[in-house]
Amino acid sequence: MAGKSGRSINNVPESSIKKILFSWEGILVILLIGINIFCSFFSEYYNLNSVLRQMPVYLAEVFLMIPMAYILILGEIDISVGSIVCLSATTACLVCNTGAPFIVVILATLLVGTVCGAVNATILTQFTELPPMIVTLATQIIFRGISEIVLGSGGSISATNTEGFSAIASKLKLGEGLKIPYILFLVLILSVVFAIVLGKSTFGRRVYAIGTNRLTAYYSGVHVQKIRFLIYTVMGTFSGLCALFLVSSSFGANTTTGTGFEMDAIAMAVFGGILSTGGKGNLAGGVISAFIIVCLRIGLGQRDVHAQVILLILGVLLIGAVALPNIITQIKRKLAVKR
Repeated sequence: MAGKSGRSINNVPESSIKKILFSWEGILVILLIGINIFCSFFSEYYNLNSVLRQMPVYLAEVFLMIPMAYILILGEIDISVGSIVCLSATTACLVCNTGAPFIVVILATLLVGTVCGAVNATILTQFTELPPMIVTLATQIIFRGISEIVLGSGGSISATNTEGFSAIASKLKLGEGLKIPYILFLVLILSVVFAIVLGKSTFGRRVYAIGTNRLTAYYSGVHVQKIRFLIYTVMGTFSGLCALFLVSSSFGANTTTGTGFEMDAIAMAVFGGILSTGGKGNLAGGVISAFIIVCLRIGLGQRDVHAQVILLILGVLLIGAVALPNIITQIKRKLAVKR
């Protein structure tokens, strides 16, 4: 069809396959495949069995990324989660060592995490003028300080009864030598559920609305503070869940447990395309980016690459993830001008 300018206008929708491939999630899937190919050449020990065997150590942090994605979409941040993990892990070991049934250990650990999350939520919703970073920085110090009082400065604790922790750390046997850890199933199930809630439900749309413009969302009838309270509380619950699986792999805790976990969770979410300024991104990208980071850590770790070098590589990837959308936008603008 020809317009008034005489130019031909093609009313043809963009190919869905092309749209998927050039979406951020599509790029991440390609990167995930590329990372696995690289690691298989880089390390002779890198294969499906070795990845599944080492994966549980790193997957616990993915539990933190799921609610952290919600918090970032709100346009906020929670940097206390590593300390909540530490306090929850300490609680898990203490309750376990009393001889209590393992279900009591699970409930106590999740309760401590939930209470810590609710403390953050209460402060932030009752004193709305306080910035989340400052509040969670303060509670980060408080929660880890409680752990240090319990364990002593630089102290540690071991779980004497490891039967329950061994059970949740066990694996499902499939075929010859193929063992899939139960934590992987739980991570995937929770990721799918929370991705659907965020992307398809009214609650999810309200989270995006708050992140885009909190005041507009409030005057549109969105219960802003209730939603914020719920998300920060769930963040605490998932920190307790992370602590349970962390103890299941180490059978103990110390005053440095969970250190840096908040940065890892934020990195996974931001690398997945979730904007820290709020209102944009989805959980699918965060999950894919989490597995990219997990596979990269396993592959490089098998060749004894120093942990600081791995962090350096992840930092470069994160900067690239933040910069790439802007670069693509500039390229599109230049191409549009040339046309």
